[in-house]
Amino acid sequence: MYEVKADGFGRPALQGARAEHGTVTAFVDGYLRAGREVGVELKSMSGVGDAAGGYAVPEEIDRRIDATLANISPIRSIAQVVKVGTAGYRKLVAKGTTPSGWVAETAGRPETATPQFAEIAPPTGELYANPAASQAMLDDAAFDVEQWLANEIATEFARAEGAAFVVGNGVNRPRGFLAEPVAADGDAARAFGTLQYVASGAAGAFGSNPQDRLIDLVQALRSPYRQGASFVMNSATLSAIRKVKTADGAFLWQPGLIEGRPDTLLGYPVVEAEDMPDIAANSLAIAFGNFRVGYLIAERQETQILRDPFTNKPFVHFYATKRVGGAVVNSEAIKLMRFSV
Repeated sequence: MYEVKADGFGRPALQGARAEHGTVTAFVDGYLRAGREVGVELKSMSGVGDAAGGYAVPEEIDRRIDATLANISPIRSIAQVVKVGTAGYRKLVAKGTTPSGWVAETAGRPETATPQFAEIAPPTGELYANPAASQAMLDDAAFDVEQWLANEIATEFARAEGAAFVVGNGVNRPRGFLAEPVAADGDAARAFGTLQYVASGAAGAFGSNPQDRLIDLVQALRSPYRQGASFVMNSATLSAIRKVKTADGAFLWQPGLIEGRPDTLLGYPVVEAEDMPDIAANSLAIAFGNFRVGYLIAERQETQILRDPFTNKPFVHFYATKRVGGAVVNSEAIKLMRFSV
């Protein structure tokens, strides 16, 4: 791996510093544009341990990628995101709370039952992008290679991970929440790891009174999880939802009239994720839940870039990789609507 060094006095570069010979400037102008390896440190190339392979992107570019991903990838913006330093990640989840009991003042204190735990290991995969630029573009001082590289990587990563967080099968990629088993049972009777669905009342459509079905979906989520919950659906489903009115003619969907305020449905924000399925028979087209509690995204902190000027001359490829995983960690925090009887 190649890693950007500190300055000549051994001091780490300040965040946001753009000195003429600063860390980011030396990386962009020296390595990305010209391929010079002066000022970078050579390490072993291995992705199985803490050491990362390729070239570590300076912090300034890496933050720009993360910010763009949060804006483009809808599930990332509402889920819990953790940074990991190894290839694998494990999380313990308590199935219920610690049992307790009532006793008299002088009575004995018998031992209470032991809480049950489950281990969650989000499936991970290596996400990659391989944009290219001609050497003439890189030689042009007017071309902002830093901004271009960040935007290209962010767009490619967001497109791939957006689908994986919703419908990913967990094989060399995250497992999406729609890939989990589903059942109509409530939280008390449903198996751990199984998501609850609420029927719409008709195959491939809403039954009578769509607003009542949506209220049932909201109330299926227990009160502690409803604080911070949101709807997730694609634009076609949202188009159908926006036409639903109550008996007095009021729309259920309310636009965000203040800048920065999201659109709401029954008082909860609506997140558009185009990877959600359309309304069809037995489709799980609407999700409602607290994704900050229910879905976990685990990712390696660094994005690695390998500059390749040889494979496709006169183009220079920038091979970027990032290890990302994801899975449902709390099946009680996410509810689904299935369009069935």
